[in-house]
Amino acid sequence: MSVSDETAVSEGIILSDAAAAKVKSLLEQEGRDDLALRVAVQPGGCSGLRYQLFFDERSLDGDVVKEFDGVKVVTDRMSAPYLGGASIDFVDTIEKQGFTIDNPNATGSCACGDSFN
Repeated sequence: MSVSDETAVSEGIILSDAAAAKVKSLLEQEGRDDLALRVAVQPGGCSGLRYQLFFDERSLDGDVVKEFDGVKVVTDRMSAPYLGGASIDFVDTIEKQGFTIDNPNATGSCACGDSFN
């Protein structure tokens, strides 16, 4: 691991302006201001690990919390090493709509793009 890799890991997740705006919009629809976007890595998928994004009101011991334009993004301590330097964006085109994750820690992914290793 190079110095630049270590810096990326220490920076944690990066949420684009478009993703922050979409999360903020979804939270407004929920009508709750006590929720954060939790990003986690779980075993599963064809490549071994799968991303999970969901709203969470919990605060777990060891959580890494960052804020982007008023949106709290939370990562549990077990997932944080897998997500250091990962950037989350929101794409809304005629071909595709949804959140995308560009993760420099992923060495490979499956064809469906749902999991990584």
